[in-house]
Amino acid sequence: MSMKRLSMRKIKEVLRLSYELGLTSRIIGRSLSISHPTVLSYLSRASKLA
Repeated sequence: MSMKRLSMRKIKEVLRLSYELGLTSRIIGRSLSISHPTVLSYLSRASKLA
């Protein structure tokens, strides 16, 4: 099953909550109403770019 894309606003918020506030993927997922594996996937992609 293909993953539905997140809006750029949510992706930026995932990165901000993780890197600036140091929140866990589960907390970020709950706050943005997305699954924590999706959060981990976007964080993994971001770390490969840096």
